Amino acid sequence: MSLVNTDWLEDNLDKVKILDCSWHMPNVRKNSYEEYLQKHIPEAIFFDLDKYSDLNTDLPHMLPDQITWNKILSSLGISNNDRIIIYDDSDVLSSCRCWYNFIYFGHDPNLVSVLDGGLKKWIKEKKIITNNKTEIFETKYESLENKKLVKNKNQIDENVNKKEFVVIDARSKERFEGKEPDPRKNVRSGSIPNSFCLPYKEMINEDNTFKNLSDISKKFDQIIDLKNSNMVFSCGSGVTACVLALAYSLVNNKYSPKIYDGSWAEYGKI
Repeated sequence: MSLVNTDWLEDNLDKVKILDCSWHMPNVRKNSYEEYLQKHIPEAIFFDLDKYSDLNTDLPHMLPDQITWNKILSSLGISNNDRIIIYDDSDVLSSCRCWYNFIYFGHDPNLVSVLDGGLKKWIKEKKIITNNKTEIFETKYESLENKKLVKNKNQIDENVNKKEFVVIDARSKERFEGKEPDPRKNVRSGSIPNSFCLPYKEMINEDNTFKNLSDISKKFDQIIDLKNSNMVFSCGSGVTACVLALAYSLVNNKYSPKIYDGSWAEYGKI
């Protein structure tokens, strides 16, 4: 169950661990943590997508190492058998990246879900919000890394000729086709050779909920066989790629999300 709706969460607030993984593009100039302090779903814990990534690289949002991930989740009071619900208040649906991280590090996929529509829908429905501080009790989390769910640049380069997997890019067609400059410094315009473009926004309704399964299936069906599980998603920095990965998991329940972690921030680096 990759998604849960707002009514389900409202009925199960006391049975889950809730993470606020709001993150905004740098040019938006919004502070996700300050927004969290002002309002969040009761008992939500802030998940800092920048801070909880690999801090020893200049690439954004790269996966941390396993020991670091264990420390992060332990410090957030997360246990291995916790039912996790992740939401965001972001136009790029950053909660999906956190969802992917949990699955990559071996949390039971049946215990990790994204809140469909996020905080935007929750507030619109006038469900309870708070600015109370969430009390955290440190745990001892033990992850199990699944390295098959991530690709590096060498693997992407080799695949250009081998074509062992399909690369689908979640960025806009303008960025993919090199018709507009990349928003990051020292990154050229363009795309990975032989990759396909499917903008993540085509998966999402105006209220930040995912489109229905029929619409999602039609979008993917234009590119690949819906029974194909040999797909890798990419984007600008590894965030919106996970929106496509989650969307595909809704129409192919045998699919485990695979991401090119460096994405265009690495591949297009000047």
